[in-house]
Amino acid sequence: MFNLDTLKLNSRRAAALGALAIGIAFSGSAAAAPLPLFPFVMTPPTQSAPPAQAAPSEDEGTATQLPARLKRQIVSYASREAPGTIIIDTPNTYLYYVLGGGQAIRYGIGVGREGFTWSGVQTITKKAEWPDWTPPPEMIARQPYLPRQMAGGPGNPLGARAMYLGGTIYRIHGTNAPQTIGQRVSSGCIRLTNEDVSDLYQRVTVGAKVVVLPMTAHRVSSRNGFSTH
Repeated sequence: MFNLDTLKLNSRRAAALGALAIGIAFSGSAAAAPLPLFPFVMTPPTQSAPPAQAAPSEDEGTATQLPARLKRQIVSYASREAPGTIIIDTPNTYLYYVLGGGQAIRYGIGVGREGFTWSGVQTITKKAEWPDWTPPPEMIARQPYLPRQMAGGPGNPLGARAMYLGGTIYRIHGTNAPQTIGQRVSSGCIRLTNEDVSDLYQRVTVGAKVVVLPMTAHRVSSRNGFSTH
């Protein structure tokens, strides 16, 4: 005899078995291709960068980076030259600004490399602040990759100030490479830190005498009345 209760019970069992089969099917699919837990890469929160510190100006701190002997200082200096004269002590990489009374201001300098030193007497014929740089033909011939002209500024090899020596190609000038002070690396120009050349620039007048001592100055210093120590 047909039993309604039995039919309902069997229907419920069939439904349960079907649901179980569907669950197993989905479970197998998930195992074959698991979904990532996070669809993105976790990164720590970005921290705001500390405020950038301003770079020091071209005249700031350069003197303190030099060895003690190359720092600008007033020294005893016996000379027959008049106050206001500049004396370049090439072998010892010093520039003296004669004050008179047996004293001078001594600056550390960079001088010409081997084969590019020179000596003699010149005068300051021109002064310039943040000068443009036009490499002379002689330098272009040796280094053809150099620019033909460069506007003045912190990146210019002549630095903050320049004082031109007579009709020569040489100058007393600043530098954007203060680490070269005390070395023999130039093509004959005399270089100071930007801080020191700015100080000297304020003291020197156009027409001032400039005495450049040779590399053998220590042998003739007593004859010329110069002290190179």
